[in-house]
Amino acid sequence: MKFHLAKYVLLVAAFGLAVTVADAQTPTRKKTTRPKGTTAKKATTKKTNTKVSNANLDAQAKDTTPVAVAPAKDPLEQFKPLKSLRNDAAIERNLVKERTPLAYEHIREDDAWYRQRVWREIDIREKMNLPFRYAADEDNGNQRFIIILLNAIRSGEVSAFDPTVDDRFTTPLAMDKILSTIVGKSDTLDVPDFDKDPTGIKGIMTKKIITRDFNPDQVEKFRIKEEWVFDKESSRMYARILGIAPLKTIVDESSGTVLGESPIFWVYYPDLRPILAKFEAYNGKNFGARMSWEELFESRFFSSYVTKSTIENPYNMTISGYIKDPILRLLEGDNIKNKIFNFEQDLWSY
Repeated sequence: MKFHLAKYVLLVAAFGLAVTVADAQTPTRKKTTRPKGTTAKKATTKKTNTKVSNANLDAQAKDTTPVAVAPAKDPLEQFKPLKSLRNDAAIERNLVKERTPLAYEHIREDDAWYRQRVWREIDIREKMNLPFRYAADEDNGNQRFIIILLNAIRSGEVSAFDPTVDDRFTTPLAMDKILSTIVGKSDTLDVPDFDKDPTGIKGIMTKKIITRDFNPDQVEKFRIKEEWVFDKESSRMYARILGIAPLKTIVDESSGTVLGESPIFWVYYPDLRPILAKFEAYNGKNFGARMSWEELFESRFFSSYVTKSTIENPYNMTISGYIKDPILRLLEGDNIKNKIFNFEQDLWSY
């Protein structure tokens, strides 16, 4: 009897323990299931946000992708030298290739008894200055004087100097700035891309840099800076050219009125002499024995008028700065020439 009673008590205790364990496990399951659901939602949200952010990044990457731009056209492409593949003359012309300028005579500083600086302008529209407009092409390139200067600067044989700073050859000028001065700034336009869309139906566009061609006729004048020195040892007056600057004519596009001239760059003439010795100046009356450009400048075979000098000019002004009438300016320039000429002639007694 006692055995059955103990067995019954053990069964009741085991049943009660099972109910307690079940009650204890029920809230734990609820607590563990709720975080799992929240974590799943957060993971889903993160995945969604990640997809959205990736889509935004892709969109931004597509928007910021650089568009291919066609290279700009060289404004001086048409003036590059093209050598003949055959002898383009009845004779073998080797003297021009080997020609070198004569060295200047040395003038001691103590012997330079008289020194004056003169600024001149050469108008190539005058009849005597027509060789500056000679536009033929030869083995060493186009024969226009402005093209000779630009090709020499591009090849690195001579250096160009900034005319906006001064005319003392202090600040070098890059070729890009020279081109932007003579042809203007380039424009970028959207043009049809016929390589990807030959028919033009799709409307595919590409960016192209539009550059104007250089017109040499815009350069109608050249400015020369020179120094006149009387050497008392040799009793001779020397005219030494120091620099040459082409002048660009500034025209009002709306009215066509000429506003003035502006120097494009300065070139140091002694550095330019070996190059000018290899280019012949045009002479229609003697085609067989033409002189070089270096001989033309040294022999003074050009017409010019004085625009400024150091003679009785303590304020360093140009003639146009104190004389407004253009005719009187020419007369004042001739007066400066006569002063230099008379100084040399008055040294002699006959």
